[in-house]
Amino acid sequence: MVNSEQRRRQLAREKFERQQQRRAENRNKARRRNAVIAAALAVVVAAGGGAYAIAGLTDDGGKKDTAADNPSAPPSPSESKPAGPKMTIDAKAKYTMSLKTSQGDIGIEMDAAKTPETVNSFKSLADKKFFDGTKCHRLTTENIFVLQCGDPKGDGTGGPGYTIADENLDALGKPAADGAVTYPAGSVAMANTGQPNSGGSQFFLVWKDTKLPPSYTPFGTMDADGLKTVKAVAAGGVTGDNKGDGAPKKTVTIEKGTVDKT
Repeated sequence: MVNSEQRRRQLAREKFERQQQRRAENRNKARRRNAVIAAALAVVVAAGGGAYAIAGLTDDGGKKDTAADNPSAPPSPSESKPAGPKMTIDAKAKYTMSLKTSQGDIGIEMDAAKTPETVNSFKSLADKKFFDGTKCHRLTTENIFVLQCGDPKGDGTGGPGYTIADENLDALGKPAADGAVTYPAGSVAMANTGQPNSGGSQFFLVWKDTKLPPSYTPFGTMDADGLKTVKAVAAGGVTGDNKGDGAPKKTVTIEKGTVDKT
């Protein structure tokens, strides 16, 4: 027969085991969350001496980051950057971005209805030939699968001199327990500094399903030929010693970038 002291010890042991289980679950959740954050930092875009993050994708100028291998986000763009161009597009119309590149043409159907400020900015920049002659400076082939473009400097530190608001961040559904959503192959989304509303001109092309925090404005979808072009670039691998993350071995130069109402 179990006496009161034995019962007390049994209850204490069971309580301890429950605590240990909860701690283990919390550690697993933290590891999953950190893995997503690390992947996100891989798509941040560096701009103006700072870094833009697309899940590592960023596009803004500022101070270098102290986190990991990437520069940190600069001061709040709303405090340091002028607003984007005047709204001139028709949000009810359809727009297509066409990128004529050294590796093949990439067509992108843009979502003006859900991302009007983003589409308007790309239209304004393309009309000024902003993207002509620029290089897609970053390819990732591990954990996240994107080709990053839109930097006039070609090193991850350039931008248009202004920032635009985040849009359509709930388009990919509710985040999973690790805080990530899936950006499907063919998606096109904005890079940013890791701070809200800090997008500029840098964007990333997703060539394989990629899990990232829902922090990057998804504004378009590549056509089949465009996705095939980007996959061929990815198959060529990256340069340098940083395995899975670097400039693409197959240099991608945007010879001409246009945005047209269709």
